[in-house]
Amino acid sequence: MTLKLTLLTGTALAFASAAQADLLVFDYAGFEDPAFHADYVTKHGQSPEFSFFGDEEEAFQKLRSGFKADVTHICAGSATKFIESGIIVPWDTAKLDQWGNLDTDLAGEQISGQGEVFFLPVDYGSTAIAYNAEDVPAEDVASLNVFLNPKYAGRMTLPDNVDDAYALGYLATGTTNWQNATPEQFAAASDWLRQAHANLRTYWTDPAELSQLLASGEVLVSWAWNETLPTMVDEGFPIGFQREAAEGSSLWLCGYVKMAEGTGASEDLVYDFVNAMLAPTSTTALLDAGYGQSNAVAMADKGEEALVASGLGQISAPVLAQLPMDGRLREMQAAEFEKIKAGF
Repeated sequence: MTLKLTLLTGTALAFASAAQADLLVFDYAGFEDPAFHADYVTKHGQSPEFSFFGDEEEAFQKLRSGFKADVTHICAGSATKFIESGIIVPWDTAKLDQWGNLDTDLAGEQISGQGEVFFLPVDYGSTAIAYNAEDVPAEDVASLNVFLNPKYAGRMTLPDNVDDAYALGYLATGTTNWQNATPEQFAAASDWLRQAHANLRTYWTDPAELSQLLASGEVLVSWAWNETLPTMVDEGFPIGFQREAAEGSSLWLCGYVKMAEGTGASEDLVYDFVNAMLAPTSTTALLDAGYGQSNAVAMADKGEEALVASGLGQISAPVLAQLPMDGRLREMQAAEFEKIKAGF
């Protein structure tokens, strides 16, 4: 009897331990900041565990190969691929505390997929022309065609990111919605990017690298994320951030997906984490880091001045939102972008 009781107790403890496994978040480096999920820390006394990836293709392949995570941070352009792969499951919107407060303009038609919410929008930002305001006249960045201007040949840079690059290419050639881009529009954007490539110093891979390129004077004009604006202002650099070029600028949107096969962490922990990321207690920390939060009510409370300072204010120009697109088109863009970067 004693032996049987001991075995049963041990088995029960093992099951309890599995049920109480720590939440594992698969994310970009930097998003582990406890201030971004303050309510989770308050409730559980610590942050969840984090594992990091360099880009979303790496994350996708690792997850497909059997890596276990409970939630993964991706951007909207990858949502279709994750949904079609079957490695994620829908969110239960009834368990999302801020669901009714999310900015509907950030949702797009293909985010949910078949009426279910697979992609939960959390953070967003803008991509526009960041430039040295002392050496580059404002009129020179009044058009995205500044990237074709031989005056700045060898002094410009684009992100090594297919979504941001094609957002620029589409905008520059008159397309503001890539979700229904035609083969002709794709070809026009690709040809434009090929012309811009000839004028580039390099492709930047992370914001810190871009800041160094601008601060050193090596680069004068860049296609950049809005976080570059507050970062360079804090460093006393004469940064300009042109979101109202004639052809417009872009908005990117990222969020979390719920993995079909997680680590064994309880579902309550999963929802506690994403609810914390969307809570008003996280808005200021995200905004200070250059990220908008999809909680429209919490963002409105911060006021237009704070949004403008972060490069997220209201603008009067076309906007291309980087929403999910047809998976085949995205694969074509990725393949073509590699050719463009290689000089072909």
